[in-house]
Amino acid sequence: MTRPRTFGGVLGGLLGLVAVSAAAALLVAAAVTPAIATAGVAASGTISLFENLPSYLKIGELSVKSNIYAKQSDGKQKLLASFYDQNRVEVEWDEVSQYVKDAAIAGEDPRFYDHNGVDLQGTMRAAVTTASGRETQGGSSIAQQYVKNVRVQECEREAVDEEERDGCYDAVTETSIDRKLKEMRLAIGVEKRYTKSQILLGYLNIAGFGGTVYGIEAAANYYYGTSASRVTLAQAASLVAIVNNPSKFRLDQPDNETNGAADGYAANHGRRDYILQSMLSESKITQAEFDEAIATPVEPKITEPSTGCQTAGGGAYFCDYVKHILQNDPVFGEDEASRLLNFRRGGYNVYTSLDLDLQAAAERAIAAHVPATYPGWDVGGVISTVEVGTGRVLAMAQNRTYSQDPKVLEKGPQYTSINYNTDFAYGGSRGFQPGSSYKVFTLAEWLAEGHGLAERVDSRPKSNWGVFQDSCLGPHFAGDWNPRNDANESGANYSALESTIGSINTGFIGMAKNLDLCGIRKTAEAFDVHRADGNVLVQGPSSVIGTNEVAPLSMAVAFAGIANNGKTCSPIAIDRITGRDGEEIPPPKSECTQSVPEPVAAAMHTAMGMVMTQGTAVASRAATVPAVPLIGKTGTTDGAKDTWMVGASSKVATAAAVVSVNGDANQRGIWFATGQAATARHRMWPEVMSVAAAKFGGDGFTQAGLGPVSGPGSFPDGRVVEPDPPTTSEPTTGPDTPGEPPSGGGGGTGGGGNDGGGNDGPGNGNGNGGGNGGPGG
Repeated sequence: MTRPRTFGGVLGGLLGLVAVSAAAALLVAAAVTPAIATAGVAASGTISLFENLPSYLKIGELSVKSNIYAKQSDGKQKLLASFYDQNRVEVEWDEVSQYVKDAAIAGEDPRFYDHNGVDLQGTMRAAVTTASGRETQGGSSIAQQYVKNVRVQECEREAVDEEERDGCYDAVTETSIDRKLKEMRLAIGVEKRYTKSQILLGYLNIAGFGGTVYGIEAAANYYYGTSASRVTLAQAASLVAIVNNPSKFRLDQPDNETNGAADGYAANHGRRDYILQSMLSESKITQAEFDEAIATPVEPKITEPSTGCQTAGGGAYFCDYVKHILQNDPVFGEDEASRLLNFRRGGYNVYTSLDLDLQAAAERAIAAHVPATYPGWDVGGVISTVEVGTGRVLAMAQNRTYSQDPKVLEKGPQYTSINYNTDFAYGGSRGFQPGSSYKVFTLAEWLAEGHGLAERVDSRPKSNWGVFQDSCLGPHFAGDWNPRNDANESGANYSALESTIGSINTGFIGMAKNLDLCGIRKTAEAFDVHRADGNVLVQGPSSVIGTNEVAPLSMAVAFAGIANNGKTCSPIAIDRITGRDGEEIPPPKSECTQSVPEPVAAAMHTAMGMVMTQGTAVASRAATVPAVPLIGKTGTTDGAKDTWMVGASSKVATAAAVVSVNGDANQRGIWFATGQAATARHRMWPEVMSVAAAKFGGDGFTQAGLGPVSGPGSFPDGRVVEPDPPTTSEPTTGPDTPGEPPSGGGGGTGGGGNDGGGNDGPGNGNGNGGGNGGPGG
């Protein structure tokens, strides 16, 4: 209820009216006719006051939402998500309906075209109304309202923290004669610098329409599901009604007692009809148009804007990865907070590398083969896909629904904000042990140090492996380490090729005994492999069989490097960025480095190709259609806690994993709808790679013989490798030949084991973990 005004209050209001009106009159006169001031009127204290008020308004850039896109097969860009502090879409003059322009003038400033920024008649009317105790009136012209909004925007843009922003906001919105005079002075300055059309458009783009909705285009989209150029007369008047008092007239609170669905949004309806009547009085619309609009009920069609990565569907985790790239790149600001703020306000359009065909395949594969939840097991299903030779991330999916909303996350483990594909610094977890898929880096170091695929090593299981050489940290003693092979293979001398095909733990440990553990770590790093938690890779003996926690994306990138003749390209997710005015902004670039000499990569192709055709990854190879040349490696950690399939064609690399997010579970004892959990990787991986093969094709890989690689090579860290003299040793015949890899596989050796046949047959990676060393398989 309006409180009655006392005599003193009325008198004060009237005195304020006199002061403001007189000041406004003098200010207008001085602004329009400067000669008055020089003719003696300047002696007045009032004129002196106005002369000292600023007349130049700095109009900065508006806060505009940024968008992330992915390209469709037809070449068109699909919006994944938008980010904003203020939901605003700036539009040009011809993108706004004439109904909106006329309604704004009729409702907010009927004498807009007759004054020079300050409407004295409107100011006096408002002051009288307010002073008499009736509803408070603003009386501000459109130019004055524009000035006020610009100053509020400046507070948002320039404040370094929330306290400074709030203080600035209070100063530019306070109810005082001082603020009104400043706005008048600035409004006159704005009128001198800009045309009426520019001022009106600026006002329509900056005005608040309730909540986070700013500008006429976003308001039309949100409240009526249309655009500012296509609104009807009734809609235009209804939208303009909101700016007069957004909290009172907004249309997205259907339960509001005085302006809700039950009463037909009565408050907005009344203000709308007032505007329509004004438009009719000013001959801006015909009687017929008026009659039709006035008879139209207020029926908003609320269209929630796309905001945040949760609106990106299955691509939400990729979207989150892109957002973190922008947050982490110094190109976009001095620190993470300023980068995120710039992104939410800067009007960027980010065009990404996401391939929607492969993304859809990855989503289908995970949905079919890995449930979002499983009783007693915190299960994660993950697929990361990368383009060979460019580092472009093509797909990124997992088995849970993405959300950043705490209320949604409380609903159950089927929701998460953590991206299992990526590093912790990019919104991911702290990684998962890759098991025997990590053995490829020992194979690379073995070949680079001059050994051949046919060379044999002592592969007997033992409890005392003695000393391992490490040029960085010094020798490692592994006297109490007792890693085992999954099927208890006890062959005395496996070749490097046989160990790779059958994923023999003791074979790779025997190879590492003849190598520099620091060299193995450096080779992994050369393929851009790193711990997901940001720490340095562990390089003890057990690391040879995959104890470092890494992100699936890191493994996909590394295998893409192997497929690319040993040249690894760092991952990129952004193809192009444009600013609010369409200017090009350089996105982060992929850096490609020769991780191992090409002859080493060729020998790796030979061994890893045989893994696909006769080794532990036969199941994945057999299911990939159409058939293209493939290389790969499986991985299973201790007790089948995590299972991996990582491989590549010459065009695309994919890492598919089923992991234990928290706690342990033996996947060989768990069955999903489509089969054993431990073999789900072999059902997921080929579904993605089949789409990749059909879309991108695939060429043959370079190959090498079984002896030492020919020709010297160098590493990124400066190491130079000279191969040993050629050897005439050949693999023996019988069950240990490359064509007939040892039976059994997967599991065991202290944290994991070798992948292989066992009870699941070739490629299914079963076996029992045990020991105290680290994963394998």
